[in-house]
Amino acid sequence: MTAITADTVGEVLARTRFGEGGLLPAIIQQEGTKDVLMLGYMDAEALRRTLTEGRVTFWSRSRQEYWRKGDTSGNRQFVRGAALDCDGDALLVTVVQHGPACHTGAHSCFDVDSLEPQLGEADD
Repeated sequence: MTAITADTVGEVLARTRFGEGGLLPAIIQQEGTKDVLMLGYMDAEALRRTLTEGRVTFWSRSRQEYWRKGDTSGNRQFVRGAALDCDGDALLVTVVQHGPACHTGAHSCFDVDSLEPQLGEADD
């Protein structure tokens, strides 16, 4: 597989199904450990930047602006891989994370509020 370039990113954008408000949910996963670090949202431009610049770029729904993890905190994410899901409406980005991923200082945004659901029984 060849790397996505500025010339070929349009092909990816054409098969991406952006949802409400033109946004795509992006799951960020740590390379190696496969820890799920966070969930962010990307519009077409944020996806283009992420795929071609090597740093994860999001669209901030609250601030209505682009942001890259770590530009102010130093806790940066460097892209190691990316994949659309089978429907093209969600993105998985594998990263090397420098510092905590969560704005609370936790390693993962999912370390902050662990729930205790009823566990299901697997049929063997």
